Amino acid sequence: MDDAGPLTFKIASEPYEFEQIHRLNYKTFVEEIPQHPSNERGLLVDRFHDQNIYAVCLRGAEVIGMMALRCQRPFSLDQKLGNIDPYLPGERANVVEIRLLATERDRRGGRVFAGLMAASARYLVRNGYDLAVISGTTRQLRLYRHMGFIPFGPLIGTPGAMYQPMYLTRDRFEQATEAMALSLEQEEAAISFLPGPVEVCESVRRAFAAPAVSHRSERFLQDFRAAQTALCQLVNAHHVQILTGSGTHANDIVAAQLSLEPSAGLILSNGEFGERLIDHAQRWGLAFQTATAPWGEALDLENVERTLQNHSSIRWLWAVHCETSTGVLNDLQQLKSICTRHGVKLCLDCISSIGTTPVDLSEVALATGVSGKGLRSYAGLALVFHDSPITAASPRLPRALDLGYCAQNAGVPFTVCSNLVCALKAAVEQISLDDRVEGTTLLKRRLCDGLEQLGLERVAGAIETSPAVITLALGPAISAERLGNALAEKRIWVSYRSRYLQSRNWIQICLMGEYRTRMVERLLRCLGQLTTGAFSENCASFAG
Repeated sequence: MDDAGPLTFKIASEPYEFEQIHRLNYKTFVEEIPQHPSNERGLLVDRFHDQNIYAVCLRGAEVIGMMALRCQRPFSLDQKLGNIDPYLPGERANVVEIRLLATERDRRGGRVFAGLMAASARYLVRNGYDLAVISGTTRQLRLYRHMGFIPFGPLIGTPGAMYQPMYLTRDRFEQATEAMALSLEQEEAAISFLPGPVEVCESVRRAFAAPAVSHRSERFLQDFRAAQTALCQLVNAHHVQILTGSGTHANDIVAAQLSLEPSAGLILSNGEFGERLIDHAQRWGLAFQTATAPWGEALDLENVERTLQNHSSIRWLWAVHCETSTGVLNDLQQLKSICTRHGVKLCLDCISSIGTTPVDLSEVALATGVSGKGLRSYAGLALVFHDSPITAASPRLPRALDLGYCAQNAGVPFTVCSNLVCALKAAVEQISLDDRVEGTTLLKRRLCDGLEQLGLERVAGAIETSPAVITLALGPAISAERLGNALAEKRIWVSYRSRYLQSRNWIQICLMGEYRTRMVERLLRCLGQLTTGAFSENCASFAG
């Protein structure tokens, strides 16, 4: 990725692209190479414009490179050399001329040229052309030859702007398409579809890079309180404590608080992170029952209700909102309603749901989150939300796990990294949740459609899932580890190394950061290449 963003290569189709093509044509062939007279508009419309197909390189919405494809004879090379057919090999049913290569001066180099050629070659292969001819600048003959072009005829042009006529056969530009596409893929910026760390935006990076300040300073406390306020507003909570640590640390704090309860509880599980709540509770020696459902299925809330009806000693319930292992989004509103009816405290792991889907923590006694994942800041801060003030410290609890001790010290009993707090504040204050959820949902829909076309099965595909989590069950034909490694070689990161994923041969794709359609399309393209055999001998090459 360059300083101004990634590059995209395509066949021009939008009106604004053609306007910029004419402007770049003018810069190159009027101002730089004086082949045409100047004009006030600063536009040069090629004489064959209506017959041209343009391959363009875009940086955002800016055209920074182009080349034209034209299949109608006579070519410009015919006009300069006479009939070029005697120079060309074999039968030539469909010949195209590549011309008008132009690139912004500060973007000239092999990458832009190779990308334009790859886009052109894909178009030519798709439309059945047998041969391409080009006037290659003598300054780049080595590059042209490397790409498979063969020189023919004498040099043309003027001193200082000499060109070598060259041709490229269908076989060679089919090979060039694959080679250049793979080369460009290797140069493309890495894309992480991991649940963390996620890509952070520029304002969050700037906030994190600010000089560190003492956690006792007034400036820090102002940022800390602002972050608390923004977090509570985001999830409709009354209080939140921000501590150094991970999501596991946050859940240990909830377990520590529950250890002070004299009554028993009920823990729900339908995936790896529900199982981890059970492990937290066991390690703390809590008295509890469990209500479980198979991984990838919805919780049986009718069974939960019956359990609470039959066991009046149960006074708290602990569950995961977004079960990250499968993507299942457990019904928060129903859980709140059930707990309210039975006078039971509801505790939630919201680590993967906050920032990715609407979360309303009203009527939730305790809930956990983190600074990374859906909040799109840096990992390192544990969040614990609580609906009632907790003012009493407990000598039974370690200081680092005691919410009361934390509250007694204005939320900052120990050192907290000011850089992490500033970054979290910046990340939360800029969240427009409705827009974020809508955008993520659209990307997930495109991703799911593409996965279905590839025949890849989603875990929990038939029930409500998070817009930001997709888990794939690959089955015996494909090894998740080998597929994950192959994607990593293409600089695409997905989850497959966690023990619970490895044991089930699952791969997980998360959309918790900021993504664009082209990133999803690149992932789908690579998955298609690796699982359908387009760039490997067969799917068995990824079998265990």
